[in-house]
Amino acid sequence: MKKLNVSRGFLVFVYVVCILLTVLSIMPFLIMVVNATRSTTEIQQHAISFLPSTHLMSNFQILTGKSFNPARGFLNSMIISVGSTACAVYFSTMTAYALVVYSWRLRQPFFTFIMAIMMIPSQVVSIGFYQFIYQIHMTNNFLALILPSIAAPTMVFFMRQYMLATLPLDIINSARIDGSKEFYSFNHIVLPIMKPAIATQAIFSFVNSWNNLFLPLILLTKQEKYTMPIMVSLLKGDIYKTEYGAIYMGLTLTVLPLFIVYFLLSKYIIAGVALGGVKG
Repeated sequence: MKKLNVSRGFLVFVYVVCILLTVLSIMPFLIMVVNATRSTTEIQQHAISFLPSTHLMSNFQILTGKSFNPARGFLNSMIISVGSTACAVYFSTMTAYALVVYSWRLRQPFFTFIMAIMMIPSQVVSIGFYQFIYQIHMTNNFLALILPSIAAPTMVFFMRQYMLATLPLDIINSARIDGSKEFYSFNHIVLPIMKPAIATQAIFSFVNSWNNLFLPLILLTKQEKYTMPIMVSLLKGDIYKTEYGAIYMGLTLTVLPLFIVYFLLSKYIIAGVALGGVKG
C-alpha cells in the first residue's frame, strides 16, 4: 500500500510539472495573439495582458497600410519554405540511402566529411555565399534561397541513423530481385518507411526557412520579393512611431503557418515513436 501511495504521489507530481511546462510554453503565444488585438498605447501601458481588446482590424489596417504587401510577403515566405523543405528532405533522405544501402570504397570518408561540415557555422560562409550569388546574378531570386538547402548535413546524419534502425536491407534486395529500379525502390519503398523521420525533419526545416531573416535580407532587395520576417523587421524601424499592435499582428501571421505545419505532421511523429521496425 505504501508503494502504491508513493507511485500515485509521483504521478501527481509529474502531471503537475507537465501542466506547468505546458502553460509556460503556451503563454508567450497567447500574449502575442492578445497583443495583436490591442493598441500601441495599451501595450505600452500594460505589456502583459490576457484579455483581448478591440483593435484587431485597426492593427491589420496599419499592417497593410505600409509600403509593402503582407499577403505578398506571406506568399514569398511560403514559396521559399516549401521549396527548401522539399529539397532538403528528399535529397537528404537520398544521400542517407546511399550511405546505408550501397557499399562503396569512400562511404565512410564521405560520411566523416559530412560530419565535419556540421561543425562549420553557417555565418562563416555567408559572405562568400553572397559574393558567389552576386557574381552569377541570382540576387532577388528565390532559387538562391531554395537550392542550397539540398546540402543539409544535419538532416543527412539524422536520416542515416533512423534508416539504420528501421530499414531492412532484405526489402531492398527483394525489390531488386523482382526487377525494381533503384529510383522506384527509393520512392515507393524507402520514403513510406521514412515518413516519421521525414515529418520530423520537415517541421524543423520549414521553421528554420520560414524564420530565416539574415540571408533573405541581404539577397532580396526588391519589395515584391520580401518575406514575412523582413516585413516584420521593417515595422520596428519606423522613426516616427513604432506600432506595436501591428508588429504583434505581423508576428501572429508569421507564426500561424508553423502551427499548421506542425499539426499536419504531428501524427507521423507520434507514429515514429511506436515504430520499432518491420516485422516479417
